[in-house]
Amino acid sequence: MEVENQTRVTRFILVAVPGNRAVRATVFLMFLVACVLTVAEKVIIILLVQQNRPLHKPVYFFLAKLSFLETWYLSVTVPTVLFSFWSVSSSISFTHCMVQLYFFIALTCTECVLLAAVAYGCYVAICRPLRYPTIMSHGLCFLLPLGSWTNGFGISLAKIYFISCLSFCGPNVINHFFCDISPVLNLSCTDMSTAESVDFVLALAIFLLPLSLTVLSYGCILATILRMPTGKQKAFLSTCASHLVVVTIFCSATIFMYVWSRAIHAFNMNKVISIFYATVTPALNPFIYCLRNREVREALKKLAYCQAI
Repeated sequence: MEVENQTRVTRFILVAVPGNRAVRATVFLMFLVACVLTVAEKVIIILLVQQNRPLHKPVYFFLAKLSFLETWYLSVTVPTVLFSFWSVSSSISFTHCMVQLYFFIALTCTECVLLAAVAYGCYVAICRPLRYPTIMSHGLCFLLPLGSWTNGFGISLAKIYFISCLSFCGPNVINHFFCDISPVLNLSCTDMSTAESVDFVLALAIFLLPLSLTVLSYGCILATILRMPTGKQKAFLSTCASHLVVVTIFCSATIFMYVWSRAIHAFNMNKVISIFYATVTPALNPFIYCLRNREVREALKKLAYCQAI
């Protein structure tokens, strides 16, 4: 039958979690508790940065923006994931799938650029400390996150346009907990070479350019730290190491999902990595970034003391 005569898919079926109802209920409860705690972490970080004058610095401003972004991550993917844990099977409309895919791609692209902004802020603070107040002005601190969101959502709009123009005639089963690029593209019944090419080129632009800036920034930071006295090296290395852990987790998950996704499709690992990226990583980032920081710990103690009184 010709593609033109086939019925266009209006709903997709999301593959649920295998196992009996008790197993799925346990997994559902675990993820629900984890997500509630993660959102609480993000809200606390945002409030700490807003209400504590010692944290009114560019690096903490960027961390608050990162926390806000990761809260969006959870709101985009977690409801669908939790529903798939609870039900035997779940469906999602084509429009809802495209909207979810758009925001997921946009937030991924935005985080990539925002992490580069955090790296640049650390570079200026360590390598150009005397010029730090001049370079990291209020205007630049406003423009960097704005540019991150604008680039992320703009590039995502181009990606989702070409994906939504594809025809989906069946099967309509997505081997995933939510709508992601590779599982959706695999269901297209028309030539998807243009959509794949656009997605690949834009992914390289939004991934390699910020990643190059991030690697260059941390390379300069490391070179500067190694020239410092031994006593100062430990503190700076500890801070940079925590930042590098976040960047490494983000880059590794992104590469697995979007570069090696076809290679690992047969092993069903794409779903596991996506869940890790969308839920576990946002939960770990506050501990990696903030709880190793003395100023943040003091602000938390102050908050806990005020609540106790």
